[in-house]
Amino acid sequence: MATRTTSSPRTLVAIVVGITVMVALMLLAFAAPALNSGPKDLPLAVSGPEQATSKVTAALDKQAPGTFDVTTYATEQEGAEAITDREAIGGITVGAKGVTVQTATGAGTAYTQVLKGVGAGLEESGQKVTYVELAPTTTDDPQAVGVSTLGLPLVFGGMATAALLLLVYRGSTLMRFVGATAIALLAGFVATAILQLGFGALDGDYWLTSLSISAGILAISATVLGLGALVGAPGIGIGAVTMLFVANPLSGLANGPQWLPGVWGEVGQLLPVGAAGSLVRSVAFFDGGGAISHLVVLAVWIVLGVALAGLGVARQGRGTHVATAEREEALASA
Repeated sequence: MATRTTSSPRTLVAIVVGITVMVALMLLAFAAPALNSGPKDLPLAVSGPEQATSKVTAALDKQAPGTFDVTTYATEQEGAEAITDREAIGGITVGAKGVTVQTATGAGTAYTQVLKGVGAGLEESGQKVTYVELAPTTTDDPQAVGVSTLGLPLVFGGMATAALLLLVYRGSTLMRFVGATAIALLAGFVATAILQLGFGALDGDYWLTSLSISAGILAISATVLGLGALVGAPGIGIGAVTMLFVANPLSGLANGPQWLPGVWGEVGQLLPVGAAGSLVRSVAFFDGGGAISHLVVLAVWIVLGVALAGLGVARQGRGTHVATAEREEALASA
């Protein structure tokens, strides 16, 4: 007996076009930020006497127009604090003994390379230049490759956690979030053990770094759990698209958010992957400097996920109540 197919040519066309559009959007999501990234409006701390900082700022504008967004400070210490608080990618200090270029490789190796290029130019002009590293990476991973590899583990860990818990615990929102928290904690400690203890890629407090990664995984899984509880399977799809095709390419994990074009770096820091990556950098290389804002972002996403799940439970409760009332009414009329 021949098998009857219900698929029409129109369905096939829709599938072909749909997949092609998804591939194109995926390419755009990852390629556009990467191809348009570079040194533009990088926040730079310039410190020293006002006359000296004015000359440095003017020289930078002339030699590298548009590369730096300069903020001036009265002393070298103030400039250094701005760097370690993650307000600047590095700094230049002008003093009686010459120029000091302050780098923070932990923020992203690309910034250090740019600043060393500036320092080389100053040396060619006859200036005595000293280099000071304020946030070094590890000797085993001087390029901080370990941090840049966190994107997919964060997204997959959060997405897989949410999908499995939505499937297994169909009627228990509490168990879903308890499971998500437990998985995030364990995964964070394991991931940090691999990167820090195994490869020597991180150099901070092991427990705080682990909790930073855990917070990133939980923020993603909580959001997807909430979306899944509210709208079902489409919610998982919305979460996957948001985290994989938006949050991941805009995260700035490789070189930091300031390397991304326009406002995209700022947008990426408001999403879980970018916030988690920057939080890990703050804890691992800056002794927690600038960590609070990233913690707040992750906490907001976790709370949002819980709130969405609560709305989903309330919605189901109303649906059950209506269905029960309709059955009782039907029985009474019979």
